[in-house]
Amino acid sequence: MEKRELGRTGRQVGVVGLGAWQLGADWGEVGEDEALATLHGAVDAGVTFIDTADVYGDGRSERIVGQLIKERPGLTVATKMGRRVPQEVSAYALDNFRAWNDRSRKNLGVDTLDLVQLHCPPTPVYASQAVYDALDTMVEEGRIAAYGVSVETCAEALTAIARPNVASVQIILNAFRLKPLEEVLPAAIKAGVGIIARVPLASGLLSGRYDEHTHFADDDHRAYNRHGEAFDVGETFSGVEYDTGLRAVARLKPLVPEGMTTAQFALRWIIDQPGVSVVIPGARDARQAAANAAAAGLPALTEETRAVVTAVYDELIRPQVHPRW
Repeated sequence: MEKRELGRTGRQVGVVGLGAWQLGADWGEVGEDEALATLHGAVDAGVTFIDTADVYGDGRSERIVGQLIKERPGLTVATKMGRRVPQEVSAYALDNFRAWNDRSRKNLGVDTLDLVQLHCPPTPVYASQAVYDALDTMVEEGRIAAYGVSVETCAEALTAIARPNVASVQIILNAFRLKPLEEVLPAAIKAGVGIIARVPLASGLLSGRYDEHTHFADDDHRAYNRHGEAFDVGETFSGVEYDTGLRAVARLKPLVPEGMTTAQFALRWIIDQPGVSVVIPGARDARQAAANAAAAGLPALTEETRAVVTAVYDELIRPQVHPRW
């Protein structure tokens, strides 16, 4: 698999990684054996970067990833912190960081975490010098090798990119979220900050497998968070109204080249964007993980195809998401 440098971490990672939210919670039930099989399948397919968080299944995802890295050394694992407490700026302080870090290191079974990201904290956190001082202290103490941020908005991303020791920014980027292409990716390239593209399939919409009859389980965020009831609605279907998303996918499907699935098409579109370090689709099983990884070896999309993706976005998606994130 093609490898790219993950920003200021100095690490090379495969351009398609694996997002492990799905293996922790909020996507319907996934058994531990099934989750481990998915992780091994991803690594067998060339994945070298795994993204998790302390809040995914209240640590379950981290613990399962921790089992993987005992068996498959040499991977780069990123986790996130901050969403297990009330979202107040005062919570983002060194003592809490150390406590959260201790828990994640225990869950993952490591002394030093490869990359820790603030997990979509309140917007003022991104501009707080005290927060970055605390993160720098964590690096000096050897608790973490590098730190980054996960953001909801492009404005938050730009604030973080301006900080000298931010290694990476994780942001929603897909064919339904084009705004990061305008300023965020160019700024990241200039600063040498890595871009981790999350929600690449718009919660599965861009896989082309769903229709108006699709049912999501009650414990799946695609059922209970469609209007932002539990967390930012932008994390569910990228903030796009479900029926609108279906119409947009119907317009995109004829663009998919022979020998490429609709999901691989959506991933390839992200891989082709200058400045992207790694894209992190989730997967429910080893077959799906391998199919996602295979997108890295497919041909780049044509300029004409990318222009149609932009046109569909401008017509159907832009009004719903562009001003918000």
